[in-house]
Amino acid sequence: QVQLVESGGGLVQAGGSLRLSCAASGSILRSNIMGWYRQAPGKQRDLVARINSGGSKTHADSVRGRFTISRDNAKNTVYLQMNSLKPDDTGVYYCDLESAGGDYWGKGTLVTVSS
Repeated sequence: QVQLVESGGGLVQAGGSLRLSCAASGSILRSNIMGWYRQAPGKQRDLVARINSGGSKTHADSVRGRFTISRDNAKNTVYLQMNSLKPDDTGVYYCDLESAGGDYWGKGTLVTVSS
């Protein structure tokens, strides 16, 4: 089993920044993909960014140039640096880890961007 714990969410004004962290623990396979998804109120959960254990990254078009995903493999932790935040970025941000051992989700951290 793998456990994921997100942190770093909160309330921020438009134009501000936040840094999310997600720490993974448990039986983690070395080859994996960690990602961030967000779910706005009344909407589906969408991919924000993902990064594999080799460091290859993908960012959604809506956040490219503003958000940056990174990871520390030694700490089994993935980060999401969010700059130039917009009210549309509001939602619950979930961390995900995918590997041959399964697909695991954290409980989410709320990000609220006020206009």
